[in-house]
Amino acid sequence: MRLLYITQRINEEGGVQRVLSVKTDYLIKKWNYQISIITQNDGDSDVFFEFNKAISFYDISLKKGKLLNLIEYKKQLQKYISLLQPDCIIISDFALKSFSIPLFLKTDVPIIFEAHGSRFNEYRKTFFGRFTGKLKYEYRNYCASKFLFFVALSKESLEEWSIKNGRVISNPLWFKMIQTAELEEKKIIMVARHSYEKGIDRILKMWPLIVQKYPEWKLEIFGKSNKTLQLEKQQSDKNITFSNPVHNIQEIYKSASILVMTSRNEALPMVLIEAMAIGLPCVAYDCPVGPKAIIRNNENGFLIEEDDETSFIEKLSLLIEDEMLRKKMGVKAQESVQKYDIDIIMQQWKNFFEEIVKTNLK
Repeated sequence: MRLLYITQRINEEGGVQRVLSVKTDYLIKKWNYQISIITQNDGDSDVFFEFNKAISFYDISLKKGKLLNLIEYKKQLQKYISLLQPDCIIISDFALKSFSIPLFLKTDVPIIFEAHGSRFNEYRKTFFGRFTGKLKYEYRNYCASKFLFFVALSKESLEEWSIKNGRVISNPLWFKMIQTAELEEKKIIMVARHSYEKGIDRILKMWPLIVQKYPEWKLEIFGKSNKTLQLEKQQSDKNITFSNPVHNIQEIYKSASILVMTSRNEALPMVLIEAMAIGLPCVAYDCPVGPKAIIRNNENGFLIEEDDETSFIEKLSLLIEDEMLRKKMGVKAQESVQKYDIDIIMQQWKNFFEEIVKTNLK
């Protein structure tokens, strides 16, 4: 089967890039799929995650105004689709132009959208900003209904969209659960890029109150820095360390005792699935929409009402003080993420692709 993925960038360290590299590698090795990927980042240059060598990369450079970029984007997509003759096209990009593809692209090839974000994923301060943001949300929802299928990562994520063409296929856990954290180190970790939606500023605000009670505990934040936010300058405590993204993230999870997530919105965060697979108990805000699909509150982790700093600190303190509770939740965490095993998830994708192609041939 020939698949064409359309995405924005693969040379970043995010969950979308991780998942795309894992899924395409599996499809090629397991079922000999032919995979092509259209990007906007100079093809496969300077990638953080390793992609299968059999993948063909094609890059579209957009360096003009918005209207001219859209015209060029359409032209280049038409060219590559004619060249590659895919059996199915998968859009994995949350930009408005990608939502617009079924409106301007002329092709008989089935197109599906794979959503890796919340429909309501942007922060707007001003009245005009909130107004334009609402228009954007409505436009996304309209376009979502125009794809043959719209694939969300969880039931909760799909419920954000008012559509009838939705499917749910979760992200796969890309490593086997053969390692378990001992949960004895006095270390808490956070794995997130430096952006407003990831809410690193929220844990930085709470941390002084935590470290005052537990001065031996440390917080280590892994993620790509952002010069605009300058989060490193917002922290004033020596018990916080900022680190760049790493390839051996399993070892980082294994060396910690707790993972925190203070995101303002998510889809289905790989970080939670990965950490829980290593046996880490997690404390996360109940943001739209990902954590609630993974964490069962008070069982395999703690899910905290949005912006409730008091409860967040209280539950985090509980895990810090009670090693037996950490280990009990860690066991439950590992058990609960077995459903994301890559063999299970990728079989769902294979069945889905075969269903689409078979229906399209009729």
